[in-house]
Parts: sequence; C-alpha cells; structure tokens
Amino acid sequence: MSDTRGPIDDIINGLSDGKLTREQAREQLMSLQARPLGFATIDLDRPRRCGAAEVIFAEGKTAQHLVAIAQTLREQGSCVLATRCNRDHLQLVRSAFEKGHPLEIDELARTVMIGDAPTADARSPIAIVTAGTSDLAVAREAEVTCRALGQPTQLIADVGVAGLHRLLARLEEIRSADVVITVAGMEAALPSVVAGLIDAPIIAVPTSVGYGANFQGVTALLSCLNACASGIATVNIDNGFGAAYIAARINALASGPKAKAEEQ
Repeated sequence: MSDTRGPIDDIINGLSDGKLTREQAREQLMSLQARPLGFATIDLDRPRRCGAAEVIFAEGKTAQHLVAIAQTLREQGSCVLATRCNRDHLQLVRSAFEKGHPLEIDELARTVMIGDAPTADARSPIAIVTAGTSDLAVAREAEVTCRALGQPTQLIADVGVAGLHRLLARLEEIRSADVVITVAGMEAALPSVVAGLIDAPIIAVPTSVGYGANFQGVTALLSCLNACASGIATVNIDNGFGAAYIAARINALASGPKAKAEEQ
C-alpha cells in the first residue's frame, strides 16, 4: 500500500510530537495555501479549490516579477500560463526557463506556457472561430489558454459574414464541437449567425478590431450583448482568456462521466 501522507500530515505529526510550536504549525499550514513574495501573494491552493493553477496576468508587472511568480508556481509542479506579455517579459522568461522546463512562447497571443499542459479525455475539440485574420491575436490567446487547461482546440480562421460561404464551408466542423468560441470585431455579427446554425453554447469575444465607430470594441461588445440569436454568452472586449476558461469548463463537463454514460 502506497504512502499517502502529505505535508499537512507532517505538520500535524510535528505539532503532536512537540517538534513544532503552534505558531510554527500555523505558519507552515498557511504557506501551503499562499506564498507571500512582497510584491505578490501567490495562491497555491487554487488547483484544489478550482481545478487549475493561478494564471499570471503579466500586463502591468515587471519582467522580474513575472519570472518570480512563475518560478513559485512551477515549484508546485503545475503548468504555468502567463497572458498579456510584452517583449521584456518574453525575453527574461526565455532566459530564466530555457533549460529544464518545457517552454512555449506565442508572440502573437502574447502568452507564455511553462511546463507540460495537462491532457484531458475530451469528446471533441473546442472550436475557436474568427471573423477575420485581424482577430487572430485574441483567438490565439484563447487557443493557448484552452490547451493550458487540458482542452484541445480547433482554430477556424477568417470566416466572417462578409463572405458567408466561407463559414458555411466549415459548418460541419463547427457543429462537431460541444462549445464554440467566436472572435469578432467590426460589427461582430459572427456569433449571431453561428448561433442560428448550431445547437452548442457559444461564447462571444468582441474585439477592438475596427474603424473609428467601432470605439475600440464597444460597438462589437454591444452587438454581442444584443444578439437576437439564443445561446450566446459574451465576455469582455479582447478577453480570449476569459472565453477559453469558461469554454474549457463546459468542454470538461461535456466529456465527463455523465456524458459518457449517456453515450453508452
């Protein structure tokens, strides 16, 4: 029989044996939940509570802070994802993790993934559908996030409603997905059209792509929020990460024990 004793058991035993004081035991227990770094407090308990490790939002952080947070998370053995990275972030991450860690840097998505992504027994890939090539950066952020959460993806790019035949040509691939992410700027008509053609839930990501009256994505956001088709949920402007996170949870449910039992 394998030894299932963990760090909490060690602390309890140390307290009962008199090797730890109450204050020492309390400090060690707290360290299992959070790690203070001075400039950040890393949530180490999130995988147990939420099923996935903390994700680093790099924008506004120095490259040194990003690396320190990533190193702390890697100590726990989890796959580390950082989003909204700039060139300074990417350069220092390459230097800090070039040896001994699987490293994937996507400059278009502005993401960094350190460590091996988990694998999942997904029934179907998450379809990520973009209206135009200009929406690819946001779509790639969604794609990398899904993979970091253990969910496969299929990217279907540049099938916006300005050429509806392009979308119809890929419709069977989109219909095979249990959840679909649409990424669209300009007037963001894509999610409404897709929702009228498939039975899967759609997560719409309005992007800031467009001319002046697009108002940096506000027009696209309002279009998604006011879509006449049913089955659409909308995340914030350019929020590929947020769309991917909820899509990954939906896809995990669709591939879980209940879904498999229904198939049998």
